[in-house]
Amino acid sequence: MPAHRTQDACARMEATFIIVREDLQVDPVTIVAEGVLIGRLPTCELLLNHPSVSRLHAGVTYADGEYYVRNLRPGNPILLNATKLEEYEALADGDVLGIGPFALNVTFAQGSLTIKVSLQIAASPADAVTRREASGLWDLPTTVQLELPSDAAPAETAGHKKKALSRKPKPADASSKALDVFWDKRITAATKTVKPSPLFPLTGRPSGKAQSVWSPTTDLRRRWPASMLLWGVIPVALLSIGGALIYARAFAPAPISDAHERASMNLKPPIANHANAGSCTSCHAWSTNMEKQCSSCHTTDAFKATVIKPHVSAGIGCIDCHAEHRGSQFNAIDGALLSCFECHNDRNKKFYNGKSVATPHGGTFGYPVVNGHWKWAGLDADEMSVRKDTLKLERLPSDTEDQWRSKQFHAVHLYRVRAVGGLPGNKEGELSCSSCHATRDPIDLRTPRTTCGKCHNGQVDARAGGQVIASDKPNCTSCHVQHLQDKRHWNPGLLSTDYADYTDRK
Repeated sequence: MPAHRTQDACARMEATFIIVREDLQVDPVTIVAEGVLIGRLPTCELLLNHPSVSRLHAGVTYADGEYYVRNLRPGNPILLNATKLEEYEALADGDVLGIGPFALNVTFAQGSLTIKVSLQIAASPADAVTRREASGLWDLPTTVQLELPSDAAPAETAGHKKKALSRKPKPADASSKALDVFWDKRITAATKTVKPSPLFPLTGRPSGKAQSVWSPTTDLRRRWPASMLLWGVIPVALLSIGGALIYARAFAPAPISDAHERASMNLKPPIANHANAGSCTSCHAWSTNMEKQCSSCHTTDAFKATVIKPHVSAGIGCIDCHAEHRGSQFNAIDGALLSCFECHNDRNKKFYNGKSVATPHGGTFGYPVVNGHWKWAGLDADEMSVRKDTLKLERLPSDTEDQWRSKQFHAVHLYRVRAVGGLPGNKEGELSCSSCHATRDPIDLRTPRTTCGKCHNGQVDARAGGQVIASDKPNCTSCHVQHLQDKRHWNPGLLSTDYADYTDRK
């Protein structure tokens, strides 16, 4: 057999260890193993629970027919018979090991190693060894700092000096290397079974009277939670300070419109139930979204902020058309009218509820009859129910779909709509059949195609107080009504009388 294999097998031979705890009320424990670990870690075979003891402090191994003790933590020394243990040392019968305040008496009996553990209160390792050797009463200070004596300090008391024992030889180089490998593997296995915790020395401690209450030393306290909290607070504080210094740019891209700045109402009839007076919380609230804030404010006898079903399905709400923070001169009506053709054009590639939008009417805005059939979809059912008393419409059983749409179209235009753009009208200045049709028998279908733009393109909008849409652009809302419960519709700018007369006659 090769020499190195023989030495390795010798170094790893199992032996019998008997642990007697004089410091605890427990029975002796017999351990058959290749070696025993001594330290504060719960997985150690000999657990010494004290802050001055390292987690894996020492180890005792049987090799080459001898028991060898090794200091696994050179920075935290062990005293062997009051002498500092350098690395490996063979144990002799009657040796006393000092580890923290513990004294470990070593004896041999019937081929086993017995270790008796005693705890010396308020003692250093040197004091623990000295007290254990001394007889009679201990005449030492009640409180001793847990500091190791220097190498030159005598480890004896007056009248008490232990007789020097004959020392065994240290292990050979090959055996020493084998022991090193053994302890490296043993330490790795012991530390893997312990979950990291600042209080893990208390884990697995004995129950009952054997418990000890202690606080962890500074090397066991984790300091990263406080550091993470500190470095988390610093950027938040800097961002808050920056937001406060550039508040207008960070929160409000531009001032709000004059309509929301005013402290009094100036529209009659009003379209809001109170003046905003520049309040931010009227729109921005923690408890509800902005859409609900808009509709709750803009609900009066003359106006209700309703949205048609196609826009609801597409996810379009109040703020998509009436966007704020565009400056004090911005008019919400202007924004709504302009937003129609800004969205409904071929350049808009967005999808709304899975559907795309394009330039309406094939790019033309005129008489909605193609090849003798109406392309106009007719009035919305909700709008029809709101305007039924005004329009006085009734669909007969014999009416075709084209005839029914024709009735709706003409009813919308004939009820008190003002003749504008040089169109002929009746004596009250209202639209009549002759305003669009040059002849009635046969009915003229060519002239109406040239008259639609005179009313629907570039007219002054009474609600906005001026011309909003350019002459070459259509006023979409003059045909497509968004707020069906707005009693000011249909476009007061086209009515032959003012709003008061219109509501009285309605």
